[in-house]
Amino acid sequence: MDCIQSYVWIVPLMPLIGAVINLLLGRRLGNRVVGPLACLTVFISFCASTLLFLSLTKLPAESRSFTNLVYTWVLVGDFRAEVSFLVDPLSAVMILIVSGVGFLIHVYSIGYMHGDKNYSRYFGYLNLFVFAMLTLVLGDNLLLMFIGWEGVGLCSYLLIGFWFEDKKNAIAGMKAFIVNRVGDFGFMLGFLLLFWSLGKAGVWTIRFTELSANAHLLSAGMVTAITLLLFMGATGKSAQLPLYVWLPDAMAGPTPVSALIHAATMVTAGIYMIARMNFLYVLAPSAMTVVAVIGAATAFYAATIGLVQNDIKRVLAYSTISQLGYMFLGVGVGAYSAGIFHLMTHAFFKALLFMGAGSVMHGLSGELDLRNMGGLKEKMPRTYWTFLIATLAICGVPGLSGFFSKDEILWKAFSSDHGHWGLWLVGVLGAGLTAFYMFRVVFLAFFGESRTDKKAHESPGVMTIPLMILAALALVGGYVGVPEVLGGHNRFHHFLTPVFDRHTEVATHAHHSVGLELGLMVISVVVALAGIFIAYQMYIRHPEHPKALAERFPRLYNLLLNKYYVDEIYHAVFVRSLLGLNNLLARFDLGIIDGAVNGSAWLTKITAKWSGWWDNTFVDGAVNTTASAVISGGSVLRKTQTGRIQNYLLIAIIVIVVIMVVKII
Repeated sequence: MDCIQSYVWIVPLMPLIGAVINLLLGRRLGNRVVGPLACLTVFISFCASTLLFLSLTKLPAESRSFTNLVYTWVLVGDFRAEVSFLVDPLSAVMILIVSGVGFLIHVYSIGYMHGDKNYSRYFGYLNLFVFAMLTLVLGDNLLLMFIGWEGVGLCSYLLIGFWFEDKKNAIAGMKAFIVNRVGDFGFMLGFLLLFWSLGKAGVWTIRFTELSANAHLLSAGMVTAITLLLFMGATGKSAQLPLYVWLPDAMAGPTPVSALIHAATMVTAGIYMIARMNFLYVLAPSAMTVVAVIGAATAFYAATIGLVQNDIKRVLAYSTISQLGYMFLGVGVGAYSAGIFHLMTHAFFKALLFMGAGSVMHGLSGELDLRNMGGLKEKMPRTYWTFLIATLAICGVPGLSGFFSKDEILWKAFSSDHGHWGLWLVGVLGAGLTAFYMFRVVFLAFFGESRTDKKAHESPGVMTIPLMILAALALVGGYVGVPEVLGGHNRFHHFLTPVFDRHTEVATHAHHSVGLELGLMVISVVVALAGIFIAYQMYIRHPEHPKALAERFPRLYNLLLNKYYVDEIYHAVFVRSLLGLNNLLARFDLGIIDGAVNGSAWLTKITAKWSGWWDNTFVDGAVNTTASAVISGGSVLRKTQTGRIQNYLLIAIIVIVVIMVVKII
């Protein structure tokens, strides 16, 4: 056990090594080395994560936590900032998901990205993405979490805009980056407010264990402000109302990137952060209510948009936003383990859905429009069966993973002290919509007659084998959390108990009967089956009905098809106004600032000439020399102020490296 604890740093280090090698030497090594190397580094990380997880299961519940100090980063008085990793049940589950699902996506990418001219750059970014997410979930303090938090944001920008030669892809990457900066501003404010507030009480710390032990020193109003600011960051990273708009456009990146962002990294960061900070949220009931309401609203809102979208990846994107809403609903009503449970099962079936969509695109030469598909069931059998399993799981069909995790969230939303029947009702309606639009995808893509001239073919084994593994996980992954009402022991919940103190997890058995729980479970299943049945009637039995409904209710149809015109509203209210302000500042900069700088040399010359203190010849020579020196110096110095963030980051990195070298010497 001690040996394993000493080498926790291997988990995030291996993907980082892969990223450095592939980014620096990838073109020389060649594609035959780059892909397997990237996969190998993540696989080693997964093996180490598995050993850590197994080691925790052998320990008593109260001992399932340890930290691994790598080095002290900042030491100022009583304040210490360390590169230190925390391994407990929550982080152990997260690193298993990130490295395990991430490894399968890496393997899948070898086939999907075959022949791409930037193959090594792609795998370098992908490795870097996994490293950043592992750093985020393993960090034992807020600062290290924030570094991983910003790291996944940077990597998402690089990967969403991977094919940046296409202007739409570049814009999508920038949109993701900018929208996340809005949320991150709230996260930073919450971070700093927490640090300052505890500091006033004499506790200068950013470590999670110490923050938890001293959270009671904060006033109720301060805790509410901190938790709401942190949640603002979560709405950006995890694509909740109103900062969800970047995620649908993130489909511009390669499909494996979509799978990684939506299943194992980035969007789960906000859920993890709130679960990690549960000791604060339990002290702020009003903030928890906000989290639950926003989660439920997002789940339903995104599901309505998914009803009519025709791009297969865009449907799955809104599905992700909706499912993330369920996770926030879970943590918002105090059912933290239920939220993390759904995060895990969602990673399995959502990665499978995106990779299945990528397999369909591969078989149809890049086709995305569901209206141009059909009849793929016989032509792509492995893709069809695995995609169907994932669809059944996300719909909450009994026996599959999504049923156990989603039902637990719905039950807690109804029965917990922080819950409400209204939250449960919105969640159930969203589940019915999910079943409808997901089977709409299945029926349009795989059933009926082919609606394209392209000849479909099954994807190679390097792509379909990961699909089969994820399908198996989508089938059986939920059985680690079988509820007691169905004869299980919910081992997943009990494993996470040391992280989520008993007083933070909601208790329901004392207030509600087993019969009520079973009854609500039956209702949610019936609603999901009704959604599937309606989709079958509309797209298999009577395929003319969707068009007739769209013509009968054109305003509602166009409203959903255009995603409630939110992008247009944002563009009119925020983008145009900010661009106008930017143009105004640019004119001020060019006309006033640059004019003053450029005119300073000539002002020196004119002033000196009018002074008359020296001989005109001497004055002219001195002034001309001074003016030339000022102009030449300005021409050199102005090159350091390019306005390009990349250049400023490079200068900052160089300065930091020089300071570190000088300090070491």
